Amino acid sequence: MTDGPFFLVDTVPAAGEFRLAGPEGRHAAAVRRLRVGETLVLTDGRGRRAAGTVLEVGRAELTVQLDAAVTIDRPAVRVTMVQALPKGDRGELAVELATEAGVDEIVPWAASRCVARWTADRADRGHARWQNAAREAAKQSRRSYVPVVHDLASTAAVAARIREAAGAVLLHESAERPLTAVPLPAAGDLLLVVGPEGGVSGEELALFRQAGAAAVRLGPEVLRTSTAGVVALGALGVLTGRWGDPDRSRQ
Repeated sequence: MTDGPFFLVDTVPAAGEFRLAGPEGRHAAAVRRLRVGETLVLTDGRGRRAAGTVLEVGRAELTVQLDAAVTIDRPAVRVTMVQALPKGDRGELAVELATEAGVDEIVPWAASRCVARWTADRADRGHARWQNAAREAAKQSRRSYVPVVHDLASTAAVAARIREAAGAVLLHESAERPLTAVPLPAAGDLLLVVGPEGGVSGEELALFRQAGAAAVRLGPEVLRTSTAGVVALGALGVLTGRWGDPDRSRQ
């Protein structure tokens, strides 16, 4: 059962009564205002979840009757999005949308034409904002997995990831091949590279192609870096069968 809002816990407890307290308990009781008899789902953000029914409501906590927990297996094709740093808060928007579209991992990328720069303590703050955006979007979209946001990657590090992946596509407005014309892996890690507002440089394009990435276009329109990823993830969800997978839950 996936009805009702999702709340994150460190460990999904065994079936039976459970007291949901702390920030998630306060959110459930005071913000979502759940009532006795309503349903919710607890998840650890790593694939384990349990559905439950509210038994009691306090000022900042709930008592829940939990069903047996299940584990949701990951899809056969796992997508990592390499996202060049957008300006302002558009980075968090890109992470939020990608999470809702099912991305598995996110890698911030310091592309040469990025206007935004994460330096020193800004990198820690930026990473924390992106991870928090992924966490909240995962709950909102009722996901059992919270995407991992990795540390800021250089262009060389992205090229290394491309070489290690089962497949890689680079969104490029001047590419001749559409995404639908590129062979995609049936299993394993698929890398999706999204460039910055200023575009991918010639040097980056050559390096990524040499590493094995296919430059592709999504369509006739040129999308912003903060929205291109979610559009591509939607297409990949259909093309790889990720969105057609049956229920992957197990005890």
